[in-house]
Amino acid sequence: MSTAPSDLTSVRQPVQTAQGLPNGHYIDPAVFAEETRAVLLAGWAGLAVAADVPEAGDAVPISFLGMPLLLIRDKAGAVRVFNNTCRHRGMILVEEPRKIEGAIRCPYHSWCYATDGRLVTTPHVGGPGQNTHQDIKRSELGLIEVRSHIWRDVVFVNISGDAAPFEEVHADLIYRWREHDQPLYHGGADSRFDLAVKTNWKLAVENYCESYHLPWVHPGLNSYSRLEDHYNIAEPRQYSGQGTLVYRQIQGDNGETFPDFAGLSSQWDEGAEYIAIYPNVLLGAQRDHAFAIVLEPVDTENTVEHVHLYYAEVETDDTLRQRNAALWKEVFEEDIFVVEGMQRGRHAPDFDGGRFSPAMDGPTHCFHDWVAMRLQHYQAAQTTQDAAE
Repeated sequence: MSTAPSDLTSVRQPVQTAQGLPNGHYIDPAVFAEETRAVLLAGWAGLAVAADVPEAGDAVPISFLGMPLLLIRDKAGAVRVFNNTCRHRGMILVEEPRKIEGAIRCPYHSWCYATDGRLVTTPHVGGPGQNTHQDIKRSELGLIEVRSHIWRDVVFVNISGDAAPFEEVHADLIYRWREHDQPLYHGGADSRFDLAVKTNWKLAVENYCESYHLPWVHPGLNSYSRLEDHYNIAEPRQYSGQGTLVYRQIQGDNGETFPDFAGLSSQWDEGAEYIAIYPNVLLGAQRDHAFAIVLEPVDTENTVEHVHLYYAEVETDDTLRQRNAALWKEVFEEDIFVVEGMQRGRHAPDFDGGRFSPAMDGPTHCFHDWVAMRLQHYQAAQTTQDAAE
């Protein structure tokens, strides 16, 4: 049974009276394990981006919450996720990112799989020189595929396999950003970077959701996109974040800018939105570029932020693109001391989860309420199962 706090009532109160998630949700490995099952594995979690495998045959091994997965673009061009494990004796198939020229060959006994997961050869399985056996049915022993969905180039996975379809779960956000439903082009090697942060993954979400901290943590950004120019976004049980009314395009030395996405309404001329799509993906939408941050939960105290920048056209100005990446890297790095400081603060034995500003912290409270709801549902299901046994 769970060792997590069973009473999350105070977390699920209205923002005016609610408390934040208790310390154990940030520092207790047992709670981390339960949250993993209830929050990260049961729904649609971000794993990677499709740009990680840009060409047919590209394969990238990924360890996700201790599970060995394989992100691959098959020969037909579809991006898929499989268990990175041979169906014979469980050997890891792909150790390093590489292009699969022929088949995925197990290095142990040379069982081979097509890039779409089919088991295609089983050398000597029936004895020396006998590559078939009546009891080894290749049609039933293909790679185990993980349910996946791509939106805004992010590869979302549903490990449990029983979540509602992604398009249903996130219908409201897809509609909200419907004008941005158009091709995104990854900026390439200079438009991706990773930040290793000593914090629980939830604190990265919580910080991203709100603009309250801008004057003190992001003084450069706040100098033109002030606190009063921002608004809260909080869609209960789905997503939350912030928007700005004064987005300023980055310019080159001669005033050049990135091409705009096509057909956007006037709200995007100077507006932008930054939304956390639960549980672990942070997205930005602007008139001339976008970004996605996939949070990799390592353990209770460590998270890796995988940051990717996208544009409306394949070819963009190299210098301007590099300048844009450097700007965002600086902004995201400014948040590190905050989320690491909050993580250390969660080790204070008498901290009760904190309180929320009703005016400023609605997006963060929305996320806490969602996590608590998922945990309550999971714990109730576990209780029912235990009773039945």
